[in-house]
Amino acid sequence: MTQYKPGTKALWSGEQEQLRYGATQVPVVHSVSYGYEDMDEWHEIATGQREGHIYGRNTNPTTQAFEDKVKELEGAEAATSFSTGMAAISNTLNTFLRPGDRVVTIKDTYGGTNKIFTEFLPKSGVDVVFCETDDHEEIEREILNGCQVLYLESPTNPTLKIIDIERVAKAGHDVGALVIIDGTFASPVNQNPLELGVDLVLHSATKYLGGHSDALGGVVCGPASLIEQIYHYREINGATLSPMSSYLLLRGMKTLHLRVKQQNDNAMKVAQYLKTNEWVEDVFYPGLEDHTGHDIAKKQMKGFGGMLSFSVKGGLETVHHLLPHMKLAKKAASLGCVQTIVGPPRTTSHVECTPEERAAMGIPEGLIRYSAGIEDIEDLINDLDQAFKKLPKELYV
Repeated sequence: MTQYKPGTKALWSGEQEQLRYGATQVPVVHSVSYGYEDMDEWHEIATGQREGHIYGRNTNPTTQAFEDKVKELEGAEAATSFSTGMAAISNTLNTFLRPGDRVVTIKDTYGGTNKIFTEFLPKSGVDVVFCETDDHEEIEREILNGCQVLYLESPTNPTLKIIDIERVAKAGHDVGALVIIDGTFASPVNQNPLELGVDLVLHSATKYLGGHSDALGGVVCGPASLIEQIYHYREINGATLSPMSSYLLLRGMKTLHLRVKQQNDNAMKVAQYLKTNEWVEDVFYPGLEDHTGHDIAKKQMKGFGGMLSFSVKGGLETVHHLLPHMKLAKKAASLGCVQTIVGPPRTTSHVECTPEERAAMGIPEGLIRYSAGIEDIEDLINDLDQAFKKLPKELYV
């Protein structure tokens, strides 16, 4: 499918080989085990000498279709899936890191990822170094001191900082590091990190890939030689993506291209509106020309994404008053859905972190994360406007 455009790949990739009985949609195969009368055939499939399935913890036809679709969208040799996005991150890191290894990463990572770096990996004897996300010179200096893994996220969650992926990936490869990036915020429609020199790109498939907040999942794409190692770790440790979730993700991905284009447009217009609102202190969206990472984002992204965040005057108290007045926004801990979703990092992306930890990452308590849906933009802006107008004047400081 490599000759087709992303919208076509989102519909057609990965499915044809899994269709049966004239079905036009990939079936949900719930069978845990797969039987064979021929012992030699069974052994060859079990040992990977020929294609097939033996047990649901290892592989599944519905899940394989999902993996193949994401692989095509990212332009990767291979992909493997997981029960959640965090399973994709933790399994990938645990596959390649050993006691005594060194990881260079950035301060602005998803809260769960940050906990892996601050709490779990150090217990395993892995040294983790955090760099200022938009200080490329500092990142390069720390890479030069040696590392086995360079872990990135761009755009970042929740302050939408941008990393020059090609630049730092080259620096990582110069010292022999494995370069990994979380591409969830961008989606494969807006950004393809493998083309920029990254070794592995991860996604929380729960977000933009699925797009309907009804299925958990994670996926990692890259060279077959690396994916085989990650798959082996996952098949033994058991963070398997379920067949039903695979089906829901497949169904959601058929509209990925259309959804993301609308979300890109909506996020840009919401960001522009927020820039004019007297209650808003800062707007974080790489599509805005005054965003510090705008020029880099323009170079490496095809679209600026459906995610933005903004800080408000009056801080957390204003957040408490503002969100309940927003009628066209789910107050929930997710993103990338067809419906607009809002929430502060203290209850969403960085709920695992203390206020002090959030402050150290540059996340104010008065920050609101806004995941633009596919609603009519006039309705979204009018909804925001009426919510702001209901704020108590005494909060305006």
